[in-house]
Formats: sequence, structure tokens, C-alpha cells
Amino acid sequence: MSAAEGPLVVGVDSSTQSTKALVVDASTGEVVASGQAPHTVSSGAGRESDPRQWWDALCEALRQCGDAAREAAAVSVGGQQHGLVTLDGHGAPVRPALLWNDVRSAPQARRLTEELGGAKFWAERTGSVPAASFTVTKWAWLAEHEPETLRATKAVRLPHDYLTERLTGEGTTDRGDASGTGWWASATEAYDEEILAHVGLDPALLPRVVRPGEVAGTVRDSHDLPFAKGTLVAPGTGDNAAAALGLGLRPGTPVLSLGTSGTVYAVARTRPADPTGTVAGFADAHGDWLPLACTLNCTLAVDRVAALLGLDREAVEPTAELTLLPYLDGERTPNLPNASGLLHGLRHDSTAGQVLQAAYDGAVHALLGALDLVLDADADRSAPLLLIGGGARGTAWQQTVRRLSGRPVQIPEARELVALGAAAQAAGLLTGEDPAAVARRWNTTRGPVLDAVERDEATLARISGVLSDAAPLLERAPHTR
Repeated sequence: MSAAEGPLVVGVDSSTQSTKALVVDASTGEVVASGQAPHTVSSGAGRESDPRQWWDALCEALRQCGDAAREAAAVSVGGQQHGLVTLDGHGAPVRPALLWNDVRSAPQARRLTEELGGAKFWAERTGSVPAASFTVTKWAWLAEHEPETLRATKAVRLPHDYLTERLTGEGTTDRGDASGTGWWASATEAYDEEILAHVGLDPALLPRVVRPGEVAGTVRDSHDLPFAKGTLVAPGTGDNAAAALGLGLRPGTPVLSLGTSGTVYAVARTRPADPTGTVAGFADAHGDWLPLACTLNCTLAVDRVAALLGLDREAVEPTAELTLLPYLDGERTPNLPNASGLLHGLRHDSTAGQVLQAAYDGAVHALLGALDLVLDADADRSAPLLLIGGGARGTAWQQTVRRLSGRPVQIPEARELVALGAAAQAAGLLTGEDPAAVARRWNTTRGPVLDAVERDEATLARISGVLSDAAPLLERAPHTR
């Protein structure tokens, strides 16, 4: 048996490229065991994964946790948002899941926006304007390109829903993840029948939306898992909402997350609705809202540039002339799904390290441009940015964010905030607490604060200028390049 002070809970982070599991002491927040296993994503035009890989990775991650996982009293799953999982009548995937960063549905996103009242209609109805990442656009893409898939589909799920259902046998989701589909109405907190009818999706195929604090189910009999039968299963949520729980966020505190994608968000009391589409008006996992801006190209794009140059990711050199827009997978903020990377200002004396720094600058510029839109008008603009995600540990990322934001930056020591947020949600089932309050009790934001430096207005202006001048090139459809 463990030496934990309180009951043990399991928090899961099923991300784009791997699944992590943490066994956490619900009393102290101490991580007593952990495990991780990878899964693969297709390359080429689309970004797809077989959902069964996520389950196999979860089983392996839990196996690595050993006996501690068997003692867990509750479990919760945080997962990558927006992915479209189509299941047959036996619960098996009809085809690989279409992931959030699959931008093939950009034409469907534009068409849906036009067909149903324009951007203002969507923002007011769902909180967000459809982008290629949103699940509703992927369903529309399947309807156009793979009608046989739709005919075979008997259940539609998001990635975290799929894993939760395999744990419990019940089809459930939560308001945080549902708010990223494009078919959940934030104004009424229910599935939108008009949108579902327009895209030909029967609401009976969708999971039940579990309320914050409600038990989604209990672990059913399974030889694949270490949990005891009857272990409580929390609603789970999307990865950003889980990370917000893991940080115990209070309204107005800004977060900049540097992962495969980059996100900037803050908890808000009022329902967001941005008709420009820059800010997605997501719900959070405990009753408030999570206005969020997302870029497709963040650490993965910068690391790719470093690899092309044969450099370590920290081998940056200052640059005052080079601009690199690292839109290697198209882009979501700004909304340029057909874009590719663009380098401007290259000279004979330009160095590889300067090109790499320009990639960092381009990635951070996009996120900071949305920061003021994410924050409420009365938010303290001098408060530290919470810097999280895989990139947060990198010196080059830290210094770029400081220089371009002009704000102090706090780097929480806690590393696996999505899994910790899921664990806090599971702990809340046992204690009756708000999961964010659980995370604050665990002191998950503890970490060094880097002082503010003077904001680099010249670099910000240069990038904005190149982005504006290059707009016609960046907006071209792929076949016209």
C-alpha cells in the first residue's frame, strides 16, 4: 500500500502524440506514480490517429504506475480537443479520428459560416466562429468526401469521450470539450438542433453532457486496467480546460501554453462571443468560461526549423531584420489554413541562429496578438503571464515571451498540468470541492517569476508589417502556389 496521506486519484492527459497518467495524493497533490506511452499521427494532407492507440497507450501508462494505480478511488481523462471519433454499433472506430490540426475541412468551415447566418450568428450561438480545427467542420468534410463513413457511424465522440466511454461503458462528455465542437450552443448549454440538422448529424449519436462535479460513471470490468471495478470516473474535459483546472485559475490570470499548438487563455465570468473568430468562446470545466486563442504552429514548428538548420533549439542569435512566419501546417491565428512558412529579410550575413530566433518571434507574435482579446477589460495587464507546456522550460521560449510581451513571466514547477487538472477533477468527486480549489490547495502554480523587460515594439511591428504585406500569398489555395 502507498504512504499517501489521503485517497489516491488518477489524472490522464491523452495528447496529440502521447498519453500520460499520474497517480496523485488527493490531500497533498503529490505525484506518487506516473507513466507515459506514445501514439502516432499520420503525415501528409491530413492528421489522423487510430483511437485504439490512445486506449493501448492509456493501459501501458497505467501499467507503468504499478500498484499505486490499483489503489485509486477516482479517475479523470483530459484529452486533445476537437478530434472527430466515429464509432460503429459495437463501439469500434469506423475510421481513424480526424485530429484538431487536420485543416482539410477549411472549405467546409467557410461554407458553414456563410450558410448559417455568418460569423456573428456562430459567435452568438456557439461562442466561436467555425475554423478547420472544429469538430463540426470535420463532420461536414466527411459528409462530402466519405459518405459511407457517415452511414456506418452509430456514435460520435471526442478523444476524451472515447477513453471515458471505454472506462465506463457510458457515452458522456463535458461542457468544456463540448464547447469546441461547433454544435454545442454556449448560450443554452445544450446541443444546437439547428446546426445539427444543417450538417445532418442525429443528436442521438452524441454523448450526454455531464455537469461539473457529477460522476460520469464507474469503471466497468476490464482485464486491461488496474482499477478496481466501481472506481469513480469524473466527467473529464479538453486539454486546455484541464490545464486551467490544474493551475487553479482565477478570472483574469493569463496563461500562455507552448505545446504542439500554442494557446493563450484566461478564465472569465461572462460568456465570450468574438465574431472575428480570433478568440474561441469555450466553456471551462467548472461553470465559468475559457476564452482562448490557438495557433497551430508552436513548438513543433520551431523545432522543425531548428532541425532544418542543424541547430539545437536553444542556439538562437539576435536579429533585427529577419522575419519568419512559421505556418508549416497552415494557421488558425491568424486564420490562414492554406498558408505555408514564409521567410523575409534574408541577407548574405544572416546566420542560422538568427533564422531560428525569427521562428520563435513569429510563433510568439501570433499568441500575444490575441492576448488582449482574451482578457477582460479590467484585467491587470502587468500581472505575470503563466507560461506552461513543453516549451515553457526552454530558455529561448522564455526570453522571447518576455521580450515581446513586456510582462513578467511565471513558470510553474508542475509539469503535467493537464493530467494534474484531471486529477484535481477526480479528487473533487471525493471531497466535494471545486477542482480549481483543489489545485490551489496543491499550490500548482509555484515556480520562479522572471521580471519584465522592455517590450520589443520594433520586432512586433516588423512581423505585423510582413504579415499584412504577405496576406495575398498566405491566403492562396494550395493548388495556386
